[in-house]
Amino acid sequence: MVERWEPGTLVYDPRTREVGEYRDRLGPYAMLRPVGGGREWQADPARLRAATAEERLSAGVRAANDRSREGREGTVTGSCFDEGAARRPPEPVSGCATCAELATRREEARAVFDGSAETDANVLLRQHQRREHGGLPPAGRRIFRYVPYSIVQDASAQPEYEARCVSGDEADCGAASGPCQDPADVEEWQRRHTQETRHLRYRRSFADYAVLERTV
Repeated sequence: MVERWEPGTLVYDPRTREVGEYRDRLGPYAMLRPVGGGREWQADPARLRAATAEERLSAGVRAANDRSREGREGTVTGSCFDEGAARRPPEPVSGCATCAELATRREEARAVFDGSAETDANVLLRQHQRREHGGLPPAGRRIFRYVPYSIVQDASAQPEYEARCVSGDEADCGAASGPCQDPADVEEWQRRHTQETRHLRYRRSFADYAVLERTV
């Protein structure tokens, strides 16, 4: 029996090995859209399954990184920017399950001193609140100023590289290199994993930190 999905549900398509947002049915196909927006694609509804929490978080981080890379090519000018809110970790909106899930992941990352995962959770929480709650929740009086900013890579923070094995027909292998500061370390891990398992397909990701600098 083909499961019926509510519009907006994040599902995993084993054919493309991608997480997509379920949109609607079109004849025998299910229409999915990339997380964060983009061109829709057709999927076999009988093969879809609900995305796991890890898959949802990974897809959200990739979408946030894509938006960050796109924004780095231009500048943010003439914006009403709340400097205090940008520095404060976002607070979950009461009664929102997504806010609660991301806040829990942030606390789990803090507990094991995983700064990268904590930053990812904060980025996703801010993105969710802007998209679903019309901005950040109120947190006292704020002062807004009309100033131009440029988005640049934070030179004081090391970028991170990671690879995850996605070999497999129905399910990914899931083995991961873990965050590395040198892409050569990731490539060496891929070679060792392939020698041990004969797996050949990997998803590689890059993460860095961006800061906003006032344009003079």
